[in-house]
Order: sequence, then structure tokens, then C-alpha cells
Amino acid sequence: MSETYVTYSRDGVVGTITIDRPRALNALNPEVLVQLSQCLKEAEFDRECLGVILTGAGGKAFVAGADIASMLDLPPAEGLRFAELGLSTLQQIEDLSKPVIAAINGFALGGGMELALACDMIYASPKSKLGQPEVKLGIIPGFGGTQRLARLVGKNRAREIIFTGDMYDAQTAAAFGLVQAVVPEAELMDYCRGMINKIGRMGPLAVAQAKRAINKGTDLALDSGLAIEKLAFMSLFGTSDQREGMTAFLEKRNAVFKGE
Repeated sequence: MSETYVTYSRDGVVGTITIDRPRALNALNPEVLVQLSQCLKEAEFDRECLGVILTGAGGKAFVAGADIASMLDLPPAEGLRFAELGLSTLQQIEDLSKPVIAAINGFALGGGMELALACDMIYASPKSKLGQPEVKLGIIPGFGGTQRLARLVGKNRAREIIFTGDMYDAQTAAAFGLVQAVVPEAELMDYCRGMINKIGRMGPLAVAQAKRAINKGTDLALDSGLAIEKLAFMSLFGTSDQREGMTAFLEKRNAVFKGE
């Protein structure tokens, strides 16, 4: 029987996915990626979950990277399969109908930083270290790092980060626009839970459509992105949540959304 390396739990409306392989600094291998995919599906179908925190166990790493030992002797075809598994799993994060927050509590390097880049928001403790050091291993980021990083911080900054393989502290990552905020380690999970709870008071259908419009539209020409937004806007009319939200506004009370 295989070990469990990734777990999903929920407290109230807040789901938490924890990568729990601390002896390997939570490094990603195919088994970890498959289990992460399963946990993402569990969070998607958990109607009580309104947002997910993704973090790493052990106190030293979020995810320190991909498992180098398992990659050492991969032939090109196997390297392709590993990249495809990583890309499809991280795409699940972007496609999840609920917000996903990366709570970085240590090393987020290589595949770990790519994992964070697929999330909707990134918060980090002061001890965190982030980077894409793949070129030091004779490879490049293979789970979307060259693409998501450039879209987040711009091509020139992404080139600097990837070409040098440098590791950056949390404050520098925040200055780059890679991290939204640096939060004291003891407060990091509560801060992320507070953010999910705040978002959870909004209309969940609206949050899901906003996430989709941002993720799908911002890489397109403006007119194409606006078309996606228009259709997302339209789709919310006639829902129970739209009527409840607008009625509550007119009645000067808090809305009670049902995700319908």
C-alpha cells in the first residue's frame, strides 16, 4: 500500500491541502502529483468548501522542488510524461471553481514555486525562499514556470529569475510582485484562513466566474478577454445568488448566498 503524501481537510468553509513529505522537503514526484490531483478533485466536489489553502508540512518547506533523484535517469519520453503530469495537475488549480491560496512556509523552489504560481494568491512567511533554480541542474522549469512567471512579473524579471537560478527571500519576492504579502510565520495560516472566510462571504458563483474570466481572459487580446467577461457577467443573471445579492443590497442587509 502506498504512503499518503497529500491530504485534504476542511474546517468550516476553508479547505486545506497539505503536501506531507517533510523528509524530502515535500518534493514533487509522480505519486505526490497524483495524490494532489485527487485532493483537488475532493475540494472541487466538497460543496461546503469555499476556498482552499495549499501548504507544506514540516515547517521547513512549502515544496522544495521536484524529486531530483527520481528525475536523474529519465529518458526524454519519460521527462515529457512527468512534465505533462505536472502541467495537468497545476492546471487543475487554475481551473478549480474556488480560490486557492498558497501559504509558503519555507522553501518554494523549482516545482514548488511553479505550484505556487498556479494559485490565485500567494502569501509567505519571512523565512521563505523562492526561486527557479532548474538551470543549475541543466534543465528548465517544466510545470509552467516559464509561462506563469513571465505573466505575473513580466518577461524581463522572469528572465532574471530563471536564467540566474537565484533564490530570493520573501520580501524581495513581494517587491517583484510574486508574493502578495509577507506574514509572520505564526500568523500565516490564520491570515490565509481569514482571507478564505472573507471571500467565502461573497457569492461563490460570482467568485468562480471572476476567477475564470481573469485566468482565461488576461492572456488574450483585450477584445477577446472582454468577450469572456461579458459572457461570465451574463451567466450570473437569473441565479438565486444574483437575486439574493441585489435584494440584500436594496434591503440594507447581508446577503446569504447558496451557490445557486
